Amino acid sequence: MSGAFPISSAGFETMGIKSVQNTIISKSLSGKKLSRQIDNQRFGFTARIIVGKRSDIYGELMAFIIKQRSGKENFTIIPPEVEDARGVETGTLAVNGSHTAGDTTIAIDGFAADTANRLRVGDFIKFNGHTKVYMVVADVTSSSGAATVTIEPPLVSSLADDETVSYDNIPFTVHLTNDIQEFGAIGSDKDGNLLYQFEFDVEESI
Repeated sequence: MSGAFPISSAGFETMGIKSVQNTIISKSLSGKKLSRQIDNQRFGFTARIIVGKRSDIYGELMAFIIKQRSGKENFTIIPPEVEDARGVETGTLAVNGSHTAGDTTIAIDGFAADTANRLRVGDFIKFNGHTKVYMVVADVTSSSGAATVTIEPPLVSSLADDETVSYDNIPFTVHLTNDIQEFGAIGSDKDGNLLYQFEFDVEESI
């Protein structure tokens, strides 16, 4: 692990999110669709940053990217599009009971109130000590401070009782997917200083 991405959410000009999972699809002689997924799902991001003058954050950012040694190293990033959950939850959440790899319904307690939309469909959650991030795929209504949360993809590793669940400002553990990283000048400011732009693609490291 080589640190956290050095640009805050305010520095991103554009950010796109994608889901990556390789699937082999074929058809039988009768025309029936046959499919098989050959790896785990990962989230990925494509981003563009206007970094300003070389004397600003350009040098720090370029040094950080060089430290990644192409895609060899992992780092964390909080994508601005998903840093705030859509749900209304404010409590400290924890896993209720143990869960095995492959589960998609997770018992969670610690909800601050018993109302609808504690977590919303499309929110992201992460379990303490795990690098994988999961998406909530159904709105969550709690009862007596607890609820069953449906996630995708299925758990890639088991969960222990009382593991903390994060749902805001979630850091994704990622790596660069391209071997060539290019900083390009896009013009000059009023004083004639070159302004630089950086675009990059990353994917979750599991």
